[in-house]
Amino acid sequence: MNYSEQTILRVLLDDPRAVAILERHLPGATAHPQLNLALDMSLREIAWYPESGLTPAKLAALVTDLKEL
Repeated sequence: MNYSEQTILRVLLDDPRAVAILERHLPGATAHPQLNLALDMSLREIAWYPESGLTPAKLAALVTDLKEL
């Protein structure tokens, strides 16, 4: 799978390897109480929300690691 900033969160959550990378960059993200609100959003869309903790630097690092899958 080719992951990018445009990848929908629901797609990432279907891949255990991607979940591990997501948790490494954003610990607790997959247990966030508002996770269901973001399931159909891309990583880039999620990054617009400050409460996501997904800064531009974290987003870039996350996508770099996801592209290695």
